[in-house]
Amino acid sequence: MSIIQMKNSHVFRNYLTAIMIFIGISGCFSVLFGAWFAHAGANLPNEVQSRLANALQYQFFHTLALLTVAIWLQVLPGKHHAVKVINLLYLSASFFIVGILFFSGVLYIKTFFDFTVIGKIVPFGGISFALGWLCISWAGINSTLCTLSTDQDRL
Repeated sequence: MSIIQMKNSHVFRNYLTAIMIFIGISGCFSVLFGAWFAHAGANLPNEVQSRLANALQYQFFHTLALLTVAIWLQVLPGKHHAVKVINLLYLSASFFIVGILFFSGVLYIKTFFDFTVIGKIVPFGGISFALGWLCISWAGINSTLCTLSTDQDRL
């Protein structure tokens, strides 16, 4: 399958749409929750404030990282070599989504619903964030290698 066919495929568009919807909802929640936290959060105990601030910060940063990945997926050149890069970017997006849900989401649930057992999932969210960043790094390496091989083909 060529990169053009892949980008035009139903699966590619649906997954990219799902990523964009998640980005919008996560970004909106980050802003609204951040505003609430800035005003009403001052009355919470320090430990709770620290946990929520950490969850909010990680959610916001990784929502922006997801947006960057989604943009990168849109602007990749239509070259056959880019298929591996696209797959790595999708994998990165998946890891970021799992990270936001398992890290930030679980911290919110643990805090607001006093459901402490669920806190054991948080490290998996952190690992997912790290794996997402590694996938971006690997995509960058592969993108550079694709560019180098294309340049050599022209010589």
